[in-house]
Amino acid sequence: MKAALMNPNASAASTQHIPIGAPDLVLATQEVLEQGLSLLASSAEKYSLVAPAPFEASIGQHFRHVLEHFHCLLQGAVTGEVNYDSRARNPRIETEVPFATEATREVIRRFQTWTDSTIAQRCSTVSSLAYHSDPPSLISSNLGRELAYCIGHAIHHFAIIRLLCSHVAVQVPPSFGYAPSTLKYQSSLAAD
Repeated sequence: MKAALMNPNASAASTQHIPIGAPDLVLATQEVLEQGLSLLASSAEKYSLVAPAPFEASIGQHFRHVLEHFHCLLQGAVTGEVNYDSRARNPRIETEVPFATEATREVIRRFQTWTDSTIAQRCSTVSSLAYHSDPPSLISSNLGRELAYCIGHAIHHFAIIRLLCSHVAVQVPPSFGYAPSTLKYQSSLAAD
């Protein structure tokens, strides 16, 4: 039986186990989505509140956007084409914390099945990158690269959510919304 790793920063209720030997990208996915679970637990009362300018969005809208990118990737792993333009834009994820929580846990469970060979699979991505009316771009990629994109995209939106939370008086963990490289750099400065 393989030992399991746990994210030491995750709450006991949200911690999922991944066998040792799982790809680092899957572990990183779990960590970033567990940050999302901690956000959901702490923001319930103000999750769907649309903050005024400059935000003009809710915590839930940003979280839905993040989670649906992971959904697109999971679907693309089946079809061979990751279409970031075909997000479901499910209003329940952006307005109902229990629904968003279960949807996040399901995404974590699905990524836990990914292996090194899954990560290496080739795929195409579809995404509207230009502001003019040309069709969306089709780009060759692989699932690992797209998973790395989704992780970075989540961290970027979590940084925005962090700012939004400070505006609507929702507390988030000190490391929420910071890239791992930033946290490592800050830690090295503190060690000097």
